[in-house]
Amino acid sequence: MTQFYDARGNIYGVVSPQRLREAGIDLPSGAAQCAASRQAWSRAAIALCCDWPEGQRPAGSKSHRSDGLLIGPFQSAAPFDVLIVNTDGTLAERSGNGLTIFSQSLLEQGLMPAEGASLRVHHDKGDAVETSVKPAAVEGVHGFWLDLGQPGFGPSAVAAQDVESREFNDRQVSHVKPLAQLDPAWQHSQFVRIGNPHCVTLLTDVAVLPSNSQMRESPWSEGLTRIAYAMPTGAGQPCPAGINLQWAALASAQRIVARVFERGEGPTASSGTSASAVACAAWAVGWVASGEVHVVMPGGTAPVLLEEEQGELVRVRLFGTARLID
Repeated sequence: MTQFYDARGNIYGVVSPQRLREAGIDLPSGAAQCAASRQAWSRAAIALCCDWPEGQRPAGSKSHRSDGLLIGPFQSAAPFDVLIVNTDGTLAERSGNGLTIFSQSLLEQGLMPAEGASLRVHHDKGDAVETSVKPAAVEGVHGFWLDLGQPGFGPSAVAAQDVESREFNDRQVSHVKPLAQLDPAWQHSQFVRIGNPHCVTLLTDVAVLPSNSQMRESPWSEGLTRIAYAMPTGAGQPCPAGINLQWAALASAQRIVARVFERGEGPTASSGTSASAVACAAWAVGWVASGEVHVVMPGGTAPVLLEEEQGELVRVRLFGTARLID
């Protein structure tokens, strides 16, 4: 019933609304109605589609067989509505890897037009977030360019509360006290919104980037959950609706190494919107110029295109590729 795809180590299940209804999940007819009523069905959908079959969970693996669930399409022609369900049952506004996977699924179903399509992610935090997707190839690798629009910067862009301003690389960034309390090296962060909220903590040495295994262990696991997740799972501080966390360090010209802790999911091998947020944060503090930036994560490297006009970022595009897995 559920097909699983891998995009740079980020795994999502894809299932149609009709298949969920046939399996007994009581979904409303439209994506917007589904998003509004997600508390009534989302955890059941995750359990049905993303839980490991009994006795089949590999030792040391995550508690779910994927990083989330994509429900759609709700139409047979573009534009396409989709829901992105985190494994804790919450809905995400946008996922670069998730939308890459959804685009690949549409392509394999014969639904993706050659000129691309608009994908509308419905959620319960406001209006649907729209992303234009176009099939493309980069260095012989077939995938999709995702147009993520214009980023926003600073605490107001992500509704962050009780944060201080600090100087980093002669630029103004934010000091997030709960992060600095977990690790004294985490003093300087840049908030970025790319359809969803991000907090990129800037480090001066690649060697001190946290590993995913460290982020799964105490005390970081509990502390990062309190910061990243919204209430009641987390504390929603400094962002009441939760925040995706990244750590970034400059490796070389136009190349950033990053780690990711997603709200609603935890440590992940990669994240498309996180890679885009990292590239934007690196631009904001003068680490990189506009143009192509490579963001290196444990699951792979994401090419990000930054378009600048008169000293302002006006558009961010992400290249992604995905493959069907057993």
